[in-house]
Amino acid sequence: MGGGPQPAGNEAMKEQYGETVSAYADGHVAVLEFSRPPLNFASVELMRDLADALEDVDADRSLRVSAIFAAGKAFCAGADLASPAGIGGSGMSGVSPLYHQAVRLFSVKKPSVAAVQGAAVGAGLGLALVADFRVAAYEARFCANFVKLGFHPGFGITHTLPRVVGVQRANLMCLTGRRIKGEEALAWGLADALAPLDNLRDETLAFAREIAENAPLAVEATRATLRADLAAAVKAQTDHELVEQTRLRATADFAEGVKAVNERRPGVFVGA
Repeated sequence: MGGGPQPAGNEAMKEQYGETVSAYADGHVAVLEFSRPPLNFASVELMRDLADALEDVDADRSLRVSAIFAAGKAFCAGADLASPAGIGGSGMSGVSPLYHQAVRLFSVKKPSVAAVQGAAVGAGLGLALVADFRVAAYEARFCANFVKLGFHPGFGITHTLPRVVGVQRANLMCLTGRRIKGEEALAWGLADALAPLDNLRDETLAFAREIAENAPLAVEATRATLRADLAAAVKAQTDHELVEQTRLRATADFAEGVKAVNERRPGVFVGA
């Protein structure tokens, strides 16, 4: 393990998870960074590797909280539904495994803080909502742009987003596809702290250390009470979201939405 001071007994966490996630211990904080250039598009492999890392953090008694970072300019630009190499390249067969990994992410026992430096779009927004807290740069952009694609929200967002920002603001994001900037995200509670881009990493680590200095069993027990049956709720919601996404993927509006987004123009939808 490299990267920082490590408490004795830190043996569970590896330095690399698959091809996408690196990890090291900084005291009682697990520092995780994912990288899937150029835009960190969501993939089953990325979510699996991150879930593997977080489960190892759970198993390591010397670690108390995870700080999650993304390499590059975008936090996660969502799922690539258009290109043959993307998650939607073979229809909906890749989406169900993605949601299985999402449930794993919501099932971990220890808290996490995510640093959001840029775009958190679609499934990327869903990934940001996995964390208990988000520290955002002023340049951060949170967006549930599914309706602009002629698609239904996924990754459990229809459950997790209202839980964080309230039903009405979740309605606004999901029905308009509007991008929420860093300062507005802070005002809404979508971000818990705002930091200049150059200081984002330090501010995120400081936030994580503030949690880590507390009694770990008490933190885990309190978090479990506050989150209650969140993982089960995400499982039920992603099951429903998958049904709606499968139905809408077959529409002309979805084909138009993907084309319009790729061409950076408003979609011309016909309701069919």
